[in-house]
Amino acid sequence: MSLQPPHGYTLEEYFALEQVSEIRYEYWQGEVFAMSGASPAHGQIQINLITLLRSQLRGRPGRLFSSDMRLKVPSRPPYRYPDLSALCGEPVFELIGGLEVLINPTLIVEILSPTTEAFDRGDKFTHYKSIPSFREYLLIAQHRPHVGQYIKQNDTVWSYQEFNDLSAALYVSALDCRLVLEELFQDVVFPATSRPQ
Repeated sequence: MSLQPPHGYTLEEYFALEQVSEIRYEYWQGEVFAMSGASPAHGQIQINLITLLRSQLRGRPGRLFSSDMRLKVPSRPPYRYPDLSALCGEPVFELIGGLEVLINPTLIVEILSPTTEAFDRGDKFTHYKSIPSFREYLLIAQHRPHVGQYIKQNDTVWSYQEFNDLSAALYVSALDCRLVLEELFQDVVFPATSRPQ
């Protein structure tokens, strides 16, 4: 008895699904993955991050986009849904499969979960690097106070810093903003084993 191979989606089929569905999907090598709902900690961190950055960008040309914004990734078409993308200046959109897609973010943020952390740090980051305007990447843990920050130095080198104390602050150079971890993780309940002493 032979097993039926799983259905492989063409890009056209994927775009048709995206246009009619209320669920967000990502396309990866012919497979389509539903973007699952966020945990309470993930949602709270995302709200805090948007609030903190938005307040600092008031009166400036910076733009923030939530996880519903499609982001063009040239090396792995057609696009991805990061937890947050942002830029200073005017956003530029491209129509891909009949859908508007942001093509010029300078900052991309992913809030890590146990199931996505390795991918967000590895292959996803590698593919994000194909975006010409991209120059800063924040990886935010949700099970403990921790932020990893990558900043592009040149076409092949990215610097890396870690922040893991609630009193720590990091400078988001792509937006000329400052994030204090205590504010970023406000109202987030960490598992007992990962709470700071």
